[in-house]
Amino acid sequence: MAVGNNPAAQWRSIQNLEELVASTVRPWTELPTETVQKFQNDGVVVLRQAFTEWVEPLSVGLDRNLENPQAFAFPCESISEDEAGRFFDSYCNWQLIPEYLRFVLTSPAAAIAAQLMVSDTAQLFHDHAFSKEQGTSKATPWHHDLPYYCIAGTQTVSIYVALDNTPIETGVRFLKGSHRGGETYRPRDFASGAEYENADNSLVSVPDIDDHSENIFIEAVEPGDALCFDFRTLHGTTSAPIEKRRRAFSTRWLGDDVRYLERQGETSPPLNDLGLQSGDVMRPDLFPVLWPVSHE
Repeated sequence: MAVGNNPAAQWRSIQNLEELVASTVRPWTELPTETVQKFQNDGVVVLRQAFTEWVEPLSVGLDRNLENPQAFAFPCESISEDEAGRFFDSYCNWQLIPEYLRFVLTSPAAAIAAQLMVSDTAQLFHDHAFSKEQGTSKATPWHHDLPYYCIAGTQTVSIYVALDNTPIETGVRFLKGSHRGGETYRPRDFASGAEYENADNSLVSVPDIDDHSENIFIEAVEPGDALCFDFRTLHGTTSAPIEKRRRAFSTRWLGDDVRYLERQGETSPPLNDLGLQSGDVMRPDLFPVLWPVSHE
């Protein structure tokens, strides 16, 4: 597979999505008030062993994704032929991979997302699976996720479920409080580290994060732990070699104030032809509202 984003084989496949959502139940998991407050203040929090029972099925789902990436949506490789290891990711497969679908529809992720966002609703944006294989020494450049996406808003969260043990040395680093800075930074390509070409002059370059090292949040994680972070929180990794594979499965969530935004440059995932204009609510037939749970 070529380095970089690849087209989606398909990403819209469930015709009776509303019926499926209405026929499933997503459990409530109460978060401590201090956990929600920490997320609001820092833009990142770790939930220990929040998804332990999901590690095995999500790993099976990711294996499907890795073994035949072109059969699924938006596969991406960020390691070139002259670099060691493999850095794979893929978006928007929750409708295509059964284990991902069960997680989305029956795990407590939606309820957790609503609480962290302090939102009455939690709308699924997409899933995003990752795998860095042993021997990979590719850094993920500092970035935040919001400018990659075709949305705008402040009530957002990614729930990143670790599927492997990850020591601090190769873990994801976050700049605490960066979600409250007011800046939107130019997206960066994971393969090259270069900024996307973008006509939006309001975007600025990511600053030198080393100047803020005292505000870095980094935690070792075990399978079933979840890193939860705002779309605006700056994060990345070092180039420390991966000694054991590091896999994770993320779901991205939208809250009450999120609306569609027509970006001036490339988006990732490249969700085109949504039939929306800037300011519109994201379509629930494509991006289902999974909290609160309702039954017809």
